[in-house]
Amino acid sequence: MAKRIYFFGGGQADGDGTQKPLLGGKGAGLHEMTRLGIPVPPGFTITTEVCTAFFASGERIPEGLLDEARAAIRRVEEIVGTRFGDPENPLLVSVRSGARASMPGMMDTILNLGLNEAIVAGLGARTQNPRFALDAYRRFIVTYADVVLGIHRKRFDDALEIARRKAAAARGMVEAQRLTVAELQRKLPDSMFDEETLRSLVKEQRRIVQEETGTPFPDDPWAQLEGAIVAVFRSWNNNRAKTYRKMHDIPEAWGTACNVQAMVFGNLGEDSGTGVAFTRDPSTGEKRFFGEWLPNAQGEDVVAGVRTPNPIAKGQGNDEGSLEVRMPEAYAELVRTQERLEKHFRDMQDLEFTVQSGRLYLLQTRNGKRTGRAGVRIAVEMAKEGLIDQREAVMRVDPASIEQLLHPTIDPKAPKTLLARGLPASPGAASGQVVFHADEAERKAAQGLPVILVRAETSPEDIHGMKAANGILTARGGMTSHAAVVARGMGKCCVAGCSAVAVSYETATMTVTIYDELGRPTDTVSVKGGDVITLDGATGSVYLGAIPTAPASLSSEYEELMRWADTARRLKVLANADTGADARTARSYGAEGIGLCRTEHMFFDDKRIAAVREMILARDVDARKAALAKLLPYQREDFTAIFQEMAGLPVTIRLLDPPLHEFLPQERKQIEDLAATMKVRPAELVRKVEELHELNPMLGHRGCRLGVTFPEINEMQARAIFEAACDVAEKGAPPKLEIMIPLAMTRKELALAKATIERVASEVFAEKGRSVSYLFGTMIELPRAALRASELAEEAEFFSFGTNDLTQTTMGISRDDAGKFLGAYVEAAILPKDPFTSLDTEGVGELVAIACERGRKTRPNLELGVCGEHGGDPSSIRFFERVKLDYVSCSPLRVPIARLAAAQAALTEGGATTLQTTA
Repeated sequence: MAKRIYFFGGGQADGDGTQKPLLGGKGAGLHEMTRLGIPVPPGFTITTEVCTAFFASGERIPEGLLDEARAAIRRVEEIVGTRFGDPENPLLVSVRSGARASMPGMMDTILNLGLNEAIVAGLGARTQNPRFALDAYRRFIVTYADVVLGIHRKRFDDALEIARRKAAAARGMVEAQRLTVAELQRKLPDSMFDEETLRSLVKEQRRIVQEETGTPFPDDPWAQLEGAIVAVFRSWNNNRAKTYRKMHDIPEAWGTACNVQAMVFGNLGEDSGTGVAFTRDPSTGEKRFFGEWLPNAQGEDVVAGVRTPNPIAKGQGNDEGSLEVRMPEAYAELVRTQERLEKHFRDMQDLEFTVQSGRLYLLQTRNGKRTGRAGVRIAVEMAKEGLIDQREAVMRVDPASIEQLLHPTIDPKAPKTLLARGLPASPGAASGQVVFHADEAERKAAQGLPVILVRAETSPEDIHGMKAANGILTARGGMTSHAAVVARGMGKCCVAGCSAVAVSYETATMTVTIYDELGRPTDTVSVKGGDVITLDGATGSVYLGAIPTAPASLSSEYEELMRWADTARRLKVLANADTGADARTARSYGAEGIGLCRTEHMFFDDKRIAAVREMILARDVDARKAALAKLLPYQREDFTAIFQEMAGLPVTIRLLDPPLHEFLPQERKQIEDLAATMKVRPAELVRKVEELHELNPMLGHRGCRLGVTFPEINEMQARAIFEAACDVAEKGAPPKLEIMIPLAMTRKELALAKATIERVASEVFAEKGRSVSYLFGTMIELPRAALRASELAEEAEFFSFGTNDLTQTTMGISRDDAGKFLGAYVEAAILPKDPFTSLDTEGVGELVAIACERGRKTRPNLELGVCGEHGGDPSSIRFFERVKLDYVSCSPLRVPIARLAAAQAALTEGGATTLQTTA
């Protein structure tokens, strides 16, 4: 039988810090600290394997485990000199969860376990502090009733408030009855309750348990321990733990360990206390010992916010209340300990400690959570200090956290009123007046007013409003919906798929349904046009009112880390950019070119879209060419700006791709205006629009199919590209030009498009008296294209994988509608992640690998890249490194993420060795 319980105490430990998968992060830290000789109360860890066995057996404790726990308790008793369940000399224990990945506050903890009325009396007599014993008991009853017995905590909170008001009245606090709960807590904290108040409160708490369960509160310490172990395992699957795992990609199969440890008491009196500390500032990364503590308190008091904690050290506010001043010897030992732990673990540590009667104990050490900015600074400074090497510094920073450095963020200390949560579609923070129409957004923004564009879902018609708005909120759509994709490309904050929001354009209101913890609607809130809301694109939260933000700025440590990353990575990182401004932003973040310029995004200006509509609805080729002639100068102007910004770097231009319906007029006035321009009757245009309607336009008349039916479109775009390229080459560095044909599935489609482009190139070069080199390629978006890649490579000199559409066509999932069921698929572990966020490497990825192999067999020097959402996703980038693509392309604001992720992929998948690897 595998070992199920690992003991630590008395300077010896069965486990060590390398065993996080088995002992959990908390357990591994306790074992390692014990081995280091750091004062840790003794205890034992029940492994994560027991947790998985517990769930596999229908939530039953494995046979014999409780006997092993009893034996481990006896070992604890020998070390501390007390006995579990003995009223004369009682041992109390804490029972705490601990997964291998830190999940702060997500699972359950029970303190002061082992008390009953007789033991409370004995503990009070032994410590000569009956008040302390009663305080520990009332804490234990509430926590155990909540976590193990399932009694809602509100009943106990109400009882506590009544007791507090009675105690306040007894003290002559005449204003007590009119104070709010929070105000009264500050004036009369729990630590000021006298013995009689606590005795009365305990009696009431026991009565509540009897009333709620029909049985008395359990008095047998061994039964309490069994119940607590079961509750800790079950907490692995509570709602908040599941939500946290989903947010941080923590596998459900890991399970949690359970740590049972002898209690030490920070609430024994004024020479005792408890606190939390970090070896460096978790917000800024500054190298300073940082933390808070409370005298005469237990750990929950520090994090509950009921009492205002004191700083650990002087110089951090309230010097007189600091641990350094109040308990200088304990503080000095804590400083020595934190320095030792950081050096040993070679990372910023998050510590929990208790001081009991002047003696320091460590209850936890773990790698501390930190902001993206702090993470970068800590990694770089630790490398310079010699604690880690450059390779580890690059590997240590989560690429996704880099995004925090590039966007304004919500002030974490500001008061907030949460309205709803949706999908964190595009990071950053934005406040503004609610508007429901793009024209209104543009008009108000022109007046200098910040606005949030709220739509049921966005369409290309909203592009000008999206550009004008500070942020975008949609009730429908997923992470790759129009709103999400465009917002990320613009660097706009966006919350998408906010299903609690119902939008009414008629009444200009958004109605938000408020739900309780069980998902039941409890209330509605109406927000009108002009009301102010704030979006947090990093979390998907929507708040009422304006919340202060902090602007983005890049640190010198960030620049240094990215230099190290660029040294290590093999993949080139390009950007998706459709304008000169986008190209400028991309270069500022380190893009090495443009991997996707979507020409359809250039057509949504009011003047341009009218010409596009005229072209689509034209009666004949001549009319179509006349409309295209109006677009030519606009296209040439756009391409010129992009080529100039990229100054000789590669630019991949995709010819017109989207379904025609996205350009067609829908509103009556639009149709009437266009009919006047085209000199036809509105009814004729209505009929034409109806003729062009498609049941599934994403699989319809789009991509290279437009070039087959309307070759004059490709002619116009090719002419604009080559004229711009020649003009830029005449004045400076010639652009490194690549022309990409979208949605091809046969060699013949490419051959037709290639012939058109070569003919136009020859014409333009003859007219300009100069030529520019270019590559011709295609976007692999269809399974057939991937499978027939060897044939396509006979015409194409490069492939760019459009993995968004390749995912749609391979999996048969519409990315615009998938939000209705994909969450359930991920929840049920049918799919590990949203495949539009992170590449399905097994299915879609296999098609990518096949296309790479077959394409290179035909053309060994075939250039291979990927563009779209997956190009900025770290886990997808690891796959692209494995199949040896040449580049990834992503939105400009994700370029730094891709640079770091590509470096990490090269260091793990590709075996890169260019970085310093000795500290």
